[in-house]
Amino acid sequence: MNIHEYQSKAILKSYGVAVPNGKPAFTVEEAVKAAEELGSFSDNGVVVVKAQIHAGGRGKAGGVKLAKSIDEVKAYATELLGKVLVTHQTGPEGKKVNRLLIEEGSNIKKEYYLSFVIDRQSARVVMMGSSEGGMEIEKVAAEMPDKIVKEYIDPLIGLAPFQATRMAYALSIPAPAVRKAANLMSCLYNAFIGKDCSLAEINPLVVTADDDVIALDAKLNFDDSALFRHPDIEALRDESEEDPKELRAAKAGLNYVNLGGNVACMVNGAGLAMATVDILKHYGGEPANFLDVGGDSSPEKIAEAFQIMLDGGQSKGIFVNIFGGINRCDAIANGIIEAAKIISEDGKSIPVPVVVRLEGTNVELGRQILKDSPIKNVIMAESMEGGAKEIVRLVNEMKI
Repeated sequence: MNIHEYQSKAILKSYGVAVPNGKPAFTVEEAVKAAEELGSFSDNGVVVVKAQIHAGGRGKAGGVKLAKSIDEVKAYATELLGKVLVTHQTGPEGKKVNRLLIEEGSNIKKEYYLSFVIDRQSARVVMMGSSEGGMEIEKVAAEMPDKIVKEYIDPLIGLAPFQATRMAYALSIPAPAVRKAANLMSCLYNAFIGKDCSLAEINPLVVTADDDVIALDAKLNFDDSALFRHPDIEALRDESEEDPKELRAAKAGLNYVNLGGNVACMVNGAGLAMATVDILKHYGGEPANFLDVGGDSSPEKIAEAFQIMLDGGQSKGIFVNIFGGINRCDAIANGIIEAAKIISEDGKSIPVPVVVRLEGTNVELGRQILKDSPIKNVIMAESMEGGAKEIVRLVNEMKI
């Protein structure tokens, strides 16, 4: 789960991380009022108007403006609210700006990068820092890997003070600001652990002309599996920023990720789902989604999965690839029949070709149910490879 920058900063501030003063705004009038309340024009001459979307690269896309007067705040707020920002993380469709962060400016002396993430190879939290702040960290990693410093954290001890201090010196943070930087790192780590984050990122972390250390930007991602412990975080969810299909799937107990292609796939088990996406790509298909229906799929759940995959006309074909263990093949077959009843007027058709590969528990019964059904456009496949080839062929033929 993601949240907006201003929400992330409020959480970090509660853990002792220094952040600029700022206020969210949902209208032009709120933006002007927030700027007036901040009163930053008299301090350093600027107020920052920042678009709030769940994507990085806002500055390059024109989503961050420096205003030197209330009139400029009003003009920038008018320009940004309702605008669709296209960044390297949004994709070509972009994201609509529905809210802003109005924030006091900072007198920046140097920018840095700082984050905490989970390193699955070492099974530890790792603190990553770079002296090349304000840049896309992926670009730094690709072009200047030596500029990224890592500290692996013992889960029993937590972030040790010497590690935070060592990171500060490794980033060449000015001596008067080293202690402040180390303290900020400790506070950020406490927030990461305390809120069950999967990512806590500050880019840029800045040292000001007064040698203060401030989180100028902030991004927090959370482990969805731990949200039951944090109803306060769950309440911050902005559903307008999330894919409607993914939201609908989550409510139905389905694991769904939209991949943007035109060959939908419905699979049980995350590993098999990833392998299915890979084999579709191998045979020239463009996967529309990752969809793991889990091990307890009822016919109603399968029917809902079909509706989600077909919603909006994105999918031109569906590959059902099931290896039944706890999941029964007959339940999958009945679910496909239920889907046809719901989707079509006559209850006997699905608007796109469906290739079904079934193996495992009650496989013969599942195959027989589909063979005896009056549903059109359903093709049985003997193997995963054969099914992938067939659905890609059918979808490609539809393009001609």
